[in-house]
Amino acid sequence: MTEQSIIGVQFSPVGKIYHFSVPEGLSVEKGSFVLVNTARGRQLGKVLIPSVQNPHNTDEIQPIERVATQEDLELKEKNAEKEKLALEKAREHLKDPRYSAVKAFAAEYSYDGNRLTFFLNYEPDAGFDIRTFLREISRSFRDVRLEVRQVGPRDMAKALSGLGACGIEKRCCSKFLTEFSSISIKMAKSQDISLTPTEITGMCGRLRCCLNYEYETYEEARKNLPKRKKIIQTPLGEGKVIQVLPMSDSVIVELPENGPRLFTLEELQTGKLAEKIVAAEESAPEVVETKGDVEMLSYGGKPTSESSRPHRDSGNRQVSRDRGGDRRGSQLGSRQNPENSNKAPQQKGNTKPQQGTNTGTEAPEQAGQNFPHRKKRRR
Repeated sequence: MTEQSIIGVQFSPVGKIYHFSVPEGLSVEKGSFVLVNTARGRQLGKVLIPSVQNPHNTDEIQPIERVATQEDLELKEKNAEKEKLALEKAREHLKDPRYSAVKAFAAEYSYDGNRLTFFLNYEPDAGFDIRTFLREISRSFRDVRLEVRQVGPRDMAKALSGLGACGIEKRCCSKFLTEFSSISIKMAKSQDISLTPTEITGMCGRLRCCLNYEYETYEEARKNLPKRKKIIQTPLGEGKVIQVLPMSDSVIVELPENGPRLFTLEELQTGKLAEKIVAAEESAPEVVETKGDVEMLSYGGKPTSESSRPHRDSGNRQVSRDRGGDRRGSQLGSRQNPENSNKAPQQKGNTKPQQGTNTGTEAPEQAGQNFPHRKKRRR
């Protein structure tokens, strides 16, 4: 048996791939359908891998019967319609209160239509009696052999699809995972993932399959690093490992005198501290041009001499504020007292407030001279 005679066949979308051998003289292309014998009877499967490299247990691989014809494909479509009707009848029967904990997942006819398999989801402690269910539902299917197979919550979540717990558009199991791997809480601990149930469980209520994606990478990186709570020797003395960072090949060590310090694997092996690259300090902004109250700044430009760099008088801002306050006070007083509108404006640079403006330090009577409509408050 040559390597080219082994193919990979899939019986459902994103389902497990099974290996079959191809008889000599028969050519099979990717995407074509073949008729094979399985534990559930004769089935039509789709060729997903036209040539399997280095297959395992070649002695247990069964050969395909033949390549599917157009009549076989038409029969497959008819069986699909019959499966929908059978699933509706099963769900209608499961509405009985006795089967409240049982859900009908799918129904599947064999190629020749002689066997009908129901896939049901239920907990082991639900008290579901399979024999009673088959005896009752067999009244609606007298011409076929009935079987029941239990499926877990992962298979249910895979069939229903939808958003993943992480927000991915389509769940991994419905998108590309053809088989479910064994997931343990140890995988989450190895990757320093929070053990909060909402963080590590998927939509199926089981541990997320993605915990297995990077588990081997983390385990390989941890082999060369000291374990947590271990006393080790560092370039700065003896200390205790308080945290392991596998992805950066480093650990954080608590030193008696220096406190927690970060050491790389290379520093621990050589016993010398690596040279740290000091980031360049950001240059202070330079004043390039000043127009009124607007300053134009330059970052990282060429250094200029102190004489060529424009200076701004520190008192200009205070003068500008006083000038603006005087102008606003004079305008307000002119609106209240028309006689003040003919007065000349205050000279520039004079910070002394005009008479009639309230500076907050004058007596109430004096401050209210420009506001004749206001009544003097009685003391």
